Amino acid sequence: MAIHWFPGHMASARKEIRGAMPEVDLVIEVLDARIPFSSENPMVSELRGQTPCIQILNKSDLADTMVTAEWLRVINNTPGVTALAHHVREAKFLPVLSALASSLVGTVRNRPVLAMILGIPNVGKSTIINTIAARFIAKTGNKPAVTQRQQRIKVSRELVLLDTPGFLWPKLSPEACGYRLAVTGAISDRALDYQEIAAFASHFLLSRYPERLSALYGPKCLVADPDDLVDAVGRARGFLGKGSVVDLQRAAERLIHDLRDGKLGPLSLERPGDCF
Repeated sequence: MAIHWFPGHMASARKEIRGAMPEVDLVIEVLDARIPFSSENPMVSELRGQTPCIQILNKSDLADTMVTAEWLRVINNTPGVTALAHHVREAKFLPVLSALASSLVGTVRNRPVLAMILGIPNVGKSTIINTIAARFIAKTGNKPAVTQRQQRIKVSRELVLLDTPGFLWPKLSPEACGYRLAVTGAISDRALDYQEIAAFASHFLLSRYPERLSALYGPKCLVADPDDLVDAVGRARGFLGKGSVVDLQRAAERLIHDLRDGKLGPLSLERPGDCF
């Protein structure tokens, strides 16, 4: 699947981020815990240089706990990077984040740590900001590219966040990364073919989480050929037209939205062994 999605505001965001980076003490990159590799923006490493980085594996309640633990071990062995898992219902995240930020940065001339917070679209960055600030500051939405401009947010005496627009990199590769981003909603649905990404998800789900499919859609969905899964989901949900022909578009959309909404349970779309 070839997705080239680099709107003008994202090019502008990269330019703004590069210009602001010299005054930043710390970079906080928000990743999707279901796809830490695919949701990591390779531009961030280039833009931050030697600035220390915290990677937050967000939406960890939607991810496979054991796989998230594997990712935390891998990321925490990366020089200059420290990883934390987080989800929206987690309490007392700000003290943990502030303490870690201070320990990584050290003394910053009697002022709060200035941390630039980055993340690809729809990764939950704005929700994290609102959660740790304990008030509505950043606009949120279950769609890509909600944040449109930089803003400074004082979340505590110890920590100030420099919020930035979400942005993707110009070419999404390898191909599997593009599919994973599409499945989780990081790419606007207007740029997608639901049946195509549902076919990718079908192969993955049948190989890694067949019991989840059976529990949600019934045992008849455990088909031998992954290409038949969308049809089976459509039959299970009654998406039938004339002659009992399945509405494959509707069935594909249902499968993807059930996955995104956590109805298939917590799952991870990639493991460290899949990516390195």
